[in-house]
Amino acid sequence: MPELDTNPINKLVVVGDRVLIKPKSEANKTRGGLLLPPGYKEKEEIQSGYVVKTGPGYPIPMPSDDMDEPWKHKSKEDTVNYIPLQAIVGDLAIFLKKGAVEIQYHNEKYFIVPQHSILLLERDDLSVG
Repeated sequence: MPELDTNPINKLVVVGDRVLIKPKSEANKTRGGLLLPPGYKEKEEIQSGYVVKTGPGYPIPMPSDDMDEPWKHKSKEDTVNYIPLQAIVGDLAIFLKKGAVEIQYHNEKYFIVPQHSILLLERDDLSVG
């Protein structure tokens, strides 16, 4: 019997060079103990969060043997090749918020971020990726 997947995130498919990021929960106090007003962090230009899913990467064109007949349709057996993204699941990403799209999914806040808006990745295991 197939195992049922109960995590709703696994139903999402991230497209192309985009990354799905769950924002890191920020404290509403400064180091000195000053309470910050609600909405303060939302106005910041740079955001951080954890990579939850990644797209396949940048598509690259398939080499064609019949360049003289570009109208011919590719067979369904042809697969798309991708240049993979640097971000992997579990990375802490620091990204430009203006390049991201904020979504709500199952009452959780996420950002869909194109790879070019990611400034820095922190990874525990540097041998991966």
